[in-house]
Amino acid sequence: MGEVNMFNDMFLRSCRKEAIEHVPVWYMRQAGRSQPEYRELKKKYSLEEITHRPETCAYVTKLPVDQYNNDAAILYKDIMTPLPAIGVDVEIKKGIGPVIHNPISTLEDVMKLGTIEPEKDVDFVLETIKILRTQLTVPLISFGGAPFTLASYMIEGGPSKNYNKTKAFMYSQNEAWFLLMDKLADMTITYVKSQIKAGAQAIQIFDSWVGTLNQEDYRKFVKPVMQRIFSELRGEGVPLIMFGVGARHLTQDWHDLPLDVVGLDWRYPIGEARKNGITKAVQGNLDPSLLIAPWNVIEEKAKAIIDQGLEQPGFIFNLGHGVFPEIQPATLKRLTSFVHEYSAEKLAAKNQ
Repeated sequence: MGEVNMFNDMFLRSCRKEAIEHVPVWYMRQAGRSQPEYRELKKKYSLEEITHRPETCAYVTKLPVDQYNNDAAILYKDIMTPLPAIGVDVEIKKGIGPVIHNPISTLEDVMKLGTIEPEKDVDFVLETIKILRTQLTVPLISFGGAPFTLASYMIEGGPSKNYNKTKAFMYSQNEAWFLLMDKLADMTITYVKSQIKAGAQAIQIFDSWVGTLNQEDYRKFVKPVMQRIFSELRGEGVPLIMFGVGARHLTQDWHDLPLDVVGLDWRYPIGEARKNGITKAVQGNLDPSLLIAPWNVIEEKAKAIIDQGLEQPGFIFNLGHGVFPEIQPATLKRLTSFVHEYSAEKLAAKNQ
């Protein structure tokens, strides 16, 4: 029986600001964490082991799409995944996050960093993408970490609350800083291009912690390298998304970059971003904490976000940061249905 697999391209259409029938939905960190099936797997395998097992990793990536009816899958992996290839000794520690056993503090440390050969160093990532492209009927998003955020882990030695060491390095060791940015940019460009070649249909660049910088420092120390990354990826023909936390003051600078979608966290209302001149597609931005509130509260907040999002073409519903373990899968499923139904009604009324 030749069953036709209908491909849902609503997410890709929204990235390109094209006409849609309903607002597409996906959630950062939708794969893993809050899913019981994932927790069972984690009893047997670490995050690193799952990512090194393409069939298992594909299963984890696809699970939220099957369970919640989301409009895109995001590859299950970590922004740290490519770092061992260039000589970074990284360990994902339970309850802490990435820990770097050989942190960077000098120009010599930066000069020692190598380059990535994706087909050899991260072949498991590329294999997972290829498997998923045969299984999914929605677009597959993959991602890379931005140089500032990767550098912050590499300099601090792990997660940080204040990024004091990172900023001190940036201010006091200019030559080392810009060399580090360039090496990480080279790695990101090569890594991301290999993922697109393997079949990734959209790319999100996570500069999770860049909001710690003020605008002047961002423009001097980070924006030029982001310009280079997005310019290099522009020719690959897939939508490019930018996201960071607490970075409202930098969104105008992101908007200047050759990318397609500006990701907003929950602190920056979409309507306000639009008024401030963000004309590219936007993605966001329900506060994930709301998902453990009563349903009527969630619905009211989601409605307000959809209403603002639909005022202009190019809107993708997401959270303002990632899903955390306490969120119930049933809530995410109900939210996806609500976004689809409510936005379909609004769009139908608009187009009458």
